[in-house]
Amino acid sequence: MRRLIASTMVSLDGVLQAPGGPEEDPTGGFAFGGWSFPYWDDEPDRDMRGLDGKDRELLLGRRTYEIFEAYWPYQTADNPIARTLNAARKHVASRTLTTVSWHNSTLLHGDVVAAVTALKAEAGLDLQIIGSGRLIQSLQAARLIDEYNVWTFPVVLGRGKRLFESGAMPGALRLVSTRASATGVVMSTYLPAGEVQRGSFVQPEPSEKEAQRRAKLTREAG
Repeated sequence: MRRLIASTMVSLDGVLQAPGGPEEDPTGGFAFGGWSFPYWDDEPDRDMRGLDGKDRELLLGRRTYEIFEAYWPYQTADNPIARTLNAARKHVASRTLTTVSWHNSTLLHGDVVAAVTALKAEAGLDLQIIGSGRLIQSLQAARLIDEYNVWTFPVVLGRGKRLFESGAMPGALRLVSTRASATGVVMSTYLPAGEVQRGSFVQPEPSEKEAQRRAKLTREAG
């Protein structure tokens, strides 16, 4: 079974809405579109593995698909990311689109969880979600995501669409790699690690039997 990797950019408070520009997604009156731009430098540009779709098939929600389709096909041929994204096989999850025109794109039909489960069972390259917050949330709730590439930018936005909303499925994650750029972007990779584990820093009161045992030991030691 092939793996499903979710890759996204978020603010320190978890907002993923419109990192690329003011007009990218102004839904809900979001006024901070383009918030990632000041933090780009050569280091993230050199390490786009988590976000460029290289050697993977893409899985995109409608909004991200429309943003990408309006931009990447029109970039010059010497742009390596444009070459990769334009050539990649693309699966588009949408309840409203009836056609997709970007090269090598197909619509997923029916229930998205069932459709992605079937895709994962096929032979082929790993699948990669880029952006597509609502799609990530649906697939996270179904425990279909095998890896998270999260780039955390040092900015607090206070409002906007978040990577994990209040209905997210509880679960633990294991950090497998991380590094920071010179501008403070923390590029981290996480793997699901089962259920949320709990504990307490407060020591429980001993039982009556245990209290008697400790008192006896104290008397004997004295």
